[in-house]
Amino acid sequence: MRNYILSLMALASVAQLHAEGYTDYARVKSSEPQYERVSTDRQVCWNETVNVRDDRNYSGNNTAGMILGGATGAIVGHQFGGGRGRDAMTAIGAVTGAMIGNKWGQNDNNRNDNYRTEEVRRCRNEPEWTQRITGYKVTYEYAGRRYTTIMPNDPGRDMKVNVAVSPVF
Repeated sequence: MRNYILSLMALASVAQLHAEGYTDYARVKSSEPQYERVSTDRQVCWNETVNVRDDRNYSGNNTAGMILGGATGAIVGHQFGGGRGRDAMTAIGAVTGAMIGNKWGQNDNNRNDNYRTEEVRRCRNEPEWTQRITGYKVTYEYAGRRYTTIMPNDPGRDMKVNVAVSPVF
C-alpha cells in the first residue's frame, strides 16, 4: 500500500510538470504604486565675505623704524664710554636701536588695518530625500477569484495571465 501511495504522488507531480497551459486576460481591479525613500547628496554653495590679513605690501622689515631706532640708539650709545669705547658704544647703540626700531615698526604695522575683505566660496553636502516607485501592487480578477501580486510596471486595465490545469489525484 505504501508503494502505491508513493507511486500516485510521483505520478501527480509529473502530471503537474507536464500540464498544458495557455494565456488569457484578467481584469485589473487596482494598481497601487509602491514607493521607497531614497537619500541623495546635493551640494549647497554660498559666498561669504571674510577679513584676510593683507601681507601683499609687507616685506618683513620697517625701514623708517630701523633708521629712527638706529639714530636714537647711536645718540644714546654716544653718551657712554670714552675714546674708542665711546665709538664702540655708539655702534652698539645704533645696531640695537635699529633692531628695536624695526621690531617696533612691525608691531605698529600689525596694529594698523592690514586686513582686506575677500569673497570666499563655501560648500557643503546636504541630504535630499526623494521617493521613487519600486513597483506596483496589482489586484486582478480571473475566473471569479481575486489575486494580488507585485509587478514592475502598471499593467493597465487588463493583463496577461498564464493558466495551467492539472488533475488532482
